[in-house]
Parts: sequence; structure tokens; C-alpha cells
Amino acid sequence: MGTKSEEDQIKAIYSLSETTNGAPISTNALAEHLQIKAASVSDMLKKLAQKGWVNYIKYNGSTLTEEGEKLALSIIRKHRLWETFLVKNLHFKWDEVHEIAEQLEHIKSEQLIDKLANYLGNPDYDPHGDPIPTKDGIINDHRKSILLAELKQSEQGVIVGVNDSSSALLQYLTKENLVLGTPVKVLEIFDFDNSFKIESKGKTYNISEQITQNIFIQKH
Repeated sequence: MGTKSEEDQIKAIYSLSETTNGAPISTNALAEHLQIKAASVSDMLKKLAQKGWVNYIKYNGSTLTEEGEKLALSIIRKHRLWETFLVKNLHFKWDEVHEIAEQLEHIKSEQLIDKLANYLGNPDYDPHGDPIPTKDGIINDHRKSILLAELKQSEQGVIVGVNDSSSALLQYLTKENLVLGTPVKVLEIFDFDNSFKIESKGKTYNISEQITQNIFIQKH
């Protein structure tokens, strides 16, 4: 286990690599993601490389080693289990838990996390629909989900996740009652701006392309 700042950087490399198909992550991209100076990121990458968690080549970017990826998945597992606990047991809203879980994910006790997972019934998904890695670092996502933006007119499905867990998006979806488990049907797609008219539970909504690109659907 690393320090909080080391773990934050490892998790950031993992998150960014999901959008680059495993290509090395630039120091500037990491700095922007973490909102810290590039020089600080470079110093930390050297330390992480010495500990065997990161492959770091100056000017070429960074990737996680096998050990680094295991650590990243362990941190993500803790984060998503804590989010689940906060929503399910302490009745936080799904837009309130991310920052709290960011603090709790650095707890070191494996015994505590094992007991937490068992207490929750070893859930497969967190309150945002993200899969929770197993203790062995395996992500089992049994759903075949696609973005709402990929649906065609008259197609339908159920909301199973979000692509962006920012408070602003989650609050919007809560207000419009477009939460996990909600059925949606595409009534019309507008070529002008790629916005959608959808139907859900007897109500119709006009939603922007930005929203359709941030909602995951399991097609029916």
C-alpha cells in the first residue's frame, strides 16, 4: 500500500488508461486530472517506478505495472464498496458520496474491507452502476451496456449506469427521475443537435447530446 498521494496517482493512471486503450499517459494529462503541477507528478512517478508500480519513461508517458494495476483495482474496490455502504446503509444520495469515498478508499485494513463486502452481500455494482472489482482484482460486468446516444429511434432499454459521476449530472438525473433501473424509449432523434426526445414512465423528456453520452443503457 502507498501513501494517499501515491494511491491517487496510481488510480488516476488507471482511470485515464481506460480512455486510451492502454497507451501511456502523459505527465501533463495526469497533472491536469489531479490538478497539481506537472513537476510534482514527475517526482511522484519516479518514486512509483522505484516501488515497481509504474513504468515511467520521461517524455514518453506512464503505464501501470501488473502490481500497480492490482493496487489501482484494490483502491477502486474500496471506493465503490464505501459508496454502496453510504447510499444503502447511511441513506446518502448518489450525488453526495464520491468525495467521502475518496477519503475512505485509503483505509489500509483488508479485514475491514472484507467484512464490509460481506456485510453488503458482495455487491457487483455501486450506486452509479459501476462494477465493483473482486478481492482478486477481477471486474465482472455481466451487462451488455451501451450509451443512450447509441440507441436508434423506437429502441428502448433500462438505465444501468452513468459515464460521468459528477454531482451536477447526478443531481440533474435525480431531478428528472432518470435514475438506475429506469426504463427509457427513444421517441425521436433531432439531427440538428443530436438531442433526443425520450419517454420514461409515461413522461416525455428532451435531453441534450451531452446527457445521452453520459447514460449507460441495457437494451431490451
